[in-house]
Amino acid sequence: MSDLKGKTLFITGASRGIGLAIGLRAARDGANVVIAAKSAEPHPKLPGTIYTAAEEIEAAGGTALPLIVDVRSEESVVDAVNKTVETFGGIDICVNNASAISLTNTVNTDMKRYDLMHQVNTRGTFLVSKTCIPHLAKSDNPHILNLSPPLDVKAKWFAPNVAYTIAKFGMSLCVLGMAEELKAQGIAVNALWPRTTIATSAIKYIVGGDAMMEASRSPEIMADAAWMIFNKPSREFTGNFLIDDTFLVENGVTDLDQYRMDPTKDLFPDFFVPDDSVPPQSLKAVKN
Repeated sequence: MSDLKGKTLFITGASRGIGLAIGLRAARDGANVVIAAKSAEPHPKLPGTIYTAAEEIEAAGGTALPLIVDVRSEESVVDAVNKTVETFGGIDICVNNASAISLTNTVNTDMKRYDLMHQVNTRGTFLVSKTCIPHLAKSDNPHILNLSPPLDVKAKWFAPNVAYTIAKFGMSLCVLGMAEELKAQGIAVNALWPRTTIATSAIKYIVGGDAMMEASRSPEIMADAAWMIFNKPSREFTGNFLIDDTFLVENGVTDLDQYRMDPTKDLFPDFFVPDDSVPPQSLKAVKN
C-alpha cells in the first residue's frame, strides 16, 4: 500500500478529536496538513488550538499550516484554500470533519442552534468541497471525505433530534450527489462513520460524560480508516458510505481491540448505524 508523503490535506475542525487524529496519521507519512478550524485561543473545557495541533503535526513528521477558518463564511474558506495552494502548490484531499451538534427535540431546539448546525454541517461541507474541487481536479488521486453517516432514512434516527439528524444527513447527501457529479474528474467522494462512539470532547461534554468515554473507541480507528480510503484509487473508489470497523477488517486489520479506551467496558453503539450492519468483531468487553 502506498502512503501520503507530500500530499496536502485540508481538514476542517482539525484542532482536536477525529480531525486531528486524521491529520496526525497523514503526518506520519510526511504529508502537508492544513488545520482549518476556529480554535485559535485555548478553551476552558475543550483541548487544543490550531497552533497546538500544528505542533503535534510537525512532531509526527508532517508539515502543518494552521489557519483560522469559519466554515460558515465563504470569504474565510476561500482565503484559507487560496493560502493552502500558495503554500503547498495544491490540494489532494479535503476532509469535511467540522460539525455542530445539539441532541434536542423539536420544541427544545432554538433556531439559533438549528441555524448553526445547518451552517456548519451541511452548508459548510458544501462550501468547503465546492472551493476545493478546482484544486482537487489537478491532483493525481484526489479525495473528498465527509465524516457523515450512511443514508439509513428511518424515523428512529430523526425522532429524538430532528434538526441535528437533518444537518448530518445533509453532509451524506453531498456525498451521494458529488460522487456522481465528480466521477468524470476522477475525484472520489466518500463518507466515513464510526460504529461506536469515539472518545472526543463532544462525547465527553455533550453526549455522555466520562462513562461513555470509557465505552468508546479512540479517534485513531477513524484516522486509520481514513488513511486507507485516501490510498484507494479515486477513479475506482467513490460514492461509498463506510463504517469504520467493517472497512478496516475488509482491508486486513485483524485487531480492533487496540482502539478500545477501556477493554473492561462494552462498547457503546453510535447513532445512525444501520440495523443490518453487523459488527465484524464483538463490542462486548474483552477483559474483566
